[in-house]
This record gives sequence, structure tokens and C-alpha cells, in this order.
Amino acid sequence: MSTAWAPMAAPAAKATTLTLAPGNKPLRRPLAQRGFTLIELLVVVALIAIATATISLSLRDPAAAQLEREAERLAALLETARAEARVAGVPVSWAPLPAEADGAQFRFQGLPPRVQLPNRWLGEPPGVDMAGAKQLRLGPEPMVGAQRVTLHMGSQRIAIVTDGLGPFEVSHDEEGG
Repeated sequence: MSTAWAPMAAPAAKATTLTLAPGNKPLRRPLAQRGFTLIELLVVVALIAIATATISLSLRDPAAAQLEREAERLAALLETARAEARVAGVPVSWAPLPAEADGAQFRFQGLPPRVQLPNRWLGEPPGVDMAGAKQLRLGPEPMVGAQRVTLHMGSQRIAIVTDGLGPFEVSHDEEGG
């Protein structure tokens, strides 16, 4: 046995771990890796798109929004009156009214006394055009003829239409039903 000690292999390289301790150099990105990642750019584009959509919706024409509300409400009221006419088996009609002393702006005629539907617009009254009729027939027949009411405020126009079998619906086109 020999008392001399001889290394069997070359000494291992000492590994260093970078830390944030004072005196250590911070890691730097190589020149090719500087800038934004694709994910970062996509997030920014998505945020800009959401902000743009929010702003564009908030800038909607108030007359168009009011006209849309009035049309949706009138379509719902016409469908309610139509259903009541069928249930009660009585003829019901709807007609716009000129300015009256009692403040009514339109009237449902023929509804049973237990049914009280509104007779005023929500805001400023829109103009009402009914092609070839003074009133809409709402029942009691399950199928009535095709009918159309056009509401307008200034240059804005919107129609409420039915083919006679289906429900009254709001239509944004000006020609067909």
C-alpha cells in the first residue's frame, strides 16, 4: 500500500450561480432578444380593440337609440295585444292618435277591460307611418294579413313588421318586410 495519494481525474470545474447579491453582474439579454414578445404585443392590441369598441358604442346617436327603444317596446305591446285578442276572442286594433287633451298618443281598441296597456311613448313621440291603413288589426284570428308600421325621428327610420303569421319584429331595412 502506498501512502501517496494521486488524483484519479482532473478537478471538476466549479459551477457558479448568479444571485442578486451586491457585486454580482446582472444577466443581460443578447442584442437579438431585446424588444417585446408576441404575447405582449397581442395583449396590447386586444386592449386597444376593447377600448375602441367601448368608445364607439358609447358614442351612438341618441335619436337612433330612442327610436330603437320605442320600436322594441311597440313590437312587444303589439304582440301582447295580439295574444290577448286571441285569448278573449275579440277583435283588437292599434292606432296612433293626434295630440289629445288626455295625453294619449296611441290606442289599443277592443281589449278586455282587465287588460290595460300603455298609451304613450317613452320619450319624444316619433312619427308613425302605416302603409295603406289607419290602424293595425291584431286579432282575434290567428293569422292576419302582413302589416307594417314605420317609426321615424328626423332622418332615422325603423319598421315594425309581421307577415301575418309570425310575431311583430323590428326591421332596420326600409323597403321589405
